[in-house]
Amino acid sequence: MANWCVRAVRQSYTLIASPTLVRATPRLLCTAAQQTSSGIGTEEENGAQKPEPSAAEKALTEEKTQLEEQLKDVTDRYKRALADTENLRQRSQKMIDDAKLYGIQGFCKDLLEVADILEKATESVPKSEVTAANPHLKNLYDGLVMTEVQIQKVFRKHGLIKLNPDGQKFDPYEHEAVFHAPVDGKEPGTIAIVTKVGYKLHGRTLRPALVGVVKAP
Repeated sequence: MANWCVRAVRQSYTLIASPTLVRATPRLLCTAAQQTSSGIGTEEENGAQKPEPSAAEKALTEEKTQLEEQLKDVTDRYKRALADTENLRQRSQKMIDDAKLYGIQGFCKDLLEVADILEKATESVPKSEVTAANPHLKNLYDGLVMTEVQIQKVFRKHGLIKLNPDGQKFDPYEHEAVFHAPVDGKEPGTIAIVTKVGYKLHGRTLRPALVGVVKAP
């Protein structure tokens, strides 16, 4: 618009040299410039003003907010459910593994009595009598020893380990003190004698060893 006004002014100077027209032309130019500036400002002001959202848009915005909150809540509950399920799976798996390892616990306890009888039977035979001069006793003794060795192999195969803690430190998780007595040459708190051996099943004490513990004089 301003360029058009300038061209109009130049044409006016060319066609009409009247002083009145010369004085009027700058006023026309200023008026056009003011109108142009006024129009631009109005457009900028109109562009800066945002229209008010309609009722439908407000309703959609509220519904979107509610749906986002519901999605967040459902996602949180889903994650918690996954964590609970994983914990339950781990506990169930541990129970299954323990059942596999310790399911024979009762059976092993019953067999321990048999192992104790075999051990006492071999210990009760005088070694001086086990000779070729007494072949029947020797054969019986050898059979008992072989049976005891074999049953210990079977125990170890199934995770059942014999505990004979003679001379070791007293451990309340593996040993049961039958008596306390001072013993010369032994440190207090150690085991002086084992009256009955103990057993562990896969690292868990199945039967504590019965022991006598050294105490300070």
